[in-house]
Amino acid sequence: MRVLAVHSHPDDIEFVIAGTLFLLKERGCEIHYMNIANGCYGTAEYSKDEITRIRREESIAATEVLGATYHESICDDMAVFYTEESLRRMAAVVREVAPDIMFVASPQDYMEDHMNACRIALGGAFIRAMPNYETIPPRPAIETDVTVYHAMPHGLTDGLRNPIVPDFYVDVSSVIDKKAEMLACHRSQKDWLDRTQGMGSYIDTMKELNTKAGTLSGRFTYAEGWRRHLHLGYSRSELTPVEELLADLIAPGR
Repeated sequence: MRVLAVHSHPDDIEFVIAGTLFLLKERGCEIHYMNIANGCYGTAEYSKDEITRIRREESIAATEVLGATYHESICDDMAVFYTEESLRRMAAVVREVAPDIMFVASPQDYMEDHMNACRIALGGAFIRAMPNYETIPPRPAIETDVTVYHAMPHGLTDGLRNPIVPDFYVDVSSVIDKKAEMLACHRSQKDWLDRTQGMGSYIDTMKELNTKAGTLSGRFTYAEGWRRHLHLGYSRSELTPVEELLADLIAPGR
């Protein structure tokens, strides 16, 4: 199966999606990785052009740790808007990859870029089968089914502090060190996240979030939570590929 992970900024996938990606990679899935925004404002040290280059290189290094295919970003930070151009560019990637599974951001999160990235990814997936819809660059429509899953928001709550409860948790304990290695590729973010969001060591913060999810699962030391999107418009019937592929590593959420 082909898996396309789409989030907002470089390092977002590493925080809330990468553990499940490692597990699916181990079970034979082909993994694709895309940050919608290029990370151009995640710095207090570098110029915009410099940090954009640095964060692209960091993301490519992270995909190499995962063994995934890297896809280019389509906009600047804080320009992640649900526009015609963003949809055309996102739909082109979906058509190129033809994923069976998509992992996307939570529709509720603490910042607009994350929530808009969710909408753009969903829009690109919905558009994939429309033959008269022209993408940038042009890609032919595809009619394959795709199952979409939403990652947990950062902090595991919405912007009003309400807990987000997943459909199920995936045990990522066996790959937490690989996940940390992947996140560590984003070296430019260590001081920035501490300075602006009080995260301290960003790797420790990631592990703390996964520990909290693991505690909520009632079974696992480290976990990632997932909510499955309604299948209408994305697959001809209700499919559960992740639940089937990782059945031995799943605990119910709701």
